[in-house]
Amino acid sequence: MTIGIGSLEVHPLALGGNVFGWTADEKESFAVLDAYADAGGNFVDTADIYSAWVPGHRGGESETIIGAWLAARGHRDDVVVATKVGGGHPEPRGLSAAAIRTGAEESLRRLRTDRIDLYYTHFDDPSVPVEEVITTLDGLVKEGKVREIGASNISAERLAASLEFSDASGLAKYVALQVQYNLVSRETYEGALAEVAARHGVAAVPYFALAQGFLTGKYRPGAHVDSARAGRAAAYGDTPRGRAVLAALDQVAAAHDTEPATVALAWLAARPTVATPLASARTTDQLPALLALTELHLTEDELALLTAASEPS
Repeated sequence: MTIGIGSLEVHPLALGGNVFGWTADEKESFAVLDAYADAGGNFVDTADIYSAWVPGHRGGESETIIGAWLAARGHRDDVVVATKVGGGHPEPRGLSAAAIRTGAEESLRRLRTDRIDLYYTHFDDPSVPVEEVITTLDGLVKEGKVREIGASNISAERLAASLEFSDASGLAKYVALQVQYNLVSRETYEGALAEVAARHGVAAVPYFALAQGFLTGKYRPGAHVDSARAGRAAAYGDTPRGRAVLAALDQVAAAHDTEPATVALAWLAARPTVATPLASARTTDQLPALLALTELHLTEDELALLTAASEPS
């Protein structure tokens, strides 16, 4: 089964590359990518800034590993590669025309490819007019260096203005939107941003789909998990909403003999405008629960139970 995002046909689960070069070294990253591809996966997401937050890193480590894997396996034509610009990478910063063009060339070099399948603006830069951003991205599309464009971390107003300018000018148009969205974080997307996406047919690709691991069910009161994200993930469990969501996930997971993570992804995939959730795996052991999304079909009652448990207070 594949899902259309613009002209791209992608797997129902997007594999996040933020862990590559961070909590997963090159060997483990290759193993995860191999397992994902062997299971039919074809949608790999990264960014120029991954993993600049690690001491000694500059950013681009994830792209470099993915590029090495693509070259080693000969998979380039079988994989939809998404990356981003404007996320605070040391060079360039922001979304000026020069920054976008320099960022694209550097990403192409690290990925060892001649085109980026889906190119996102990582964080909006309100100092740059949407006309400049879209015109620059359209130039990359016309040159064949980018196939489709997307936006991430952008306001409803700026997204609407960008889409309207694209329509009025006949230029490349955002087909995808990355936004933080999951069972314990619904406020950012639901409302004005989702309405703009629905009106313009933009596909949502939610990141933090598992709330930094909380929705796997591993991070419960009193549990110790050896993970770089443990502190942030466990914080969700200290709230009534977090506890209610875990209880609902456990109930639905038990009914299907599956993992809470699979249920959380299935709920997200069923939400209006969502095309494919985005989740990362540090090891191959973490992949099966993510990939099981494609086989799980939740009932309307189960979806309603999860939705009610996760309602913002």
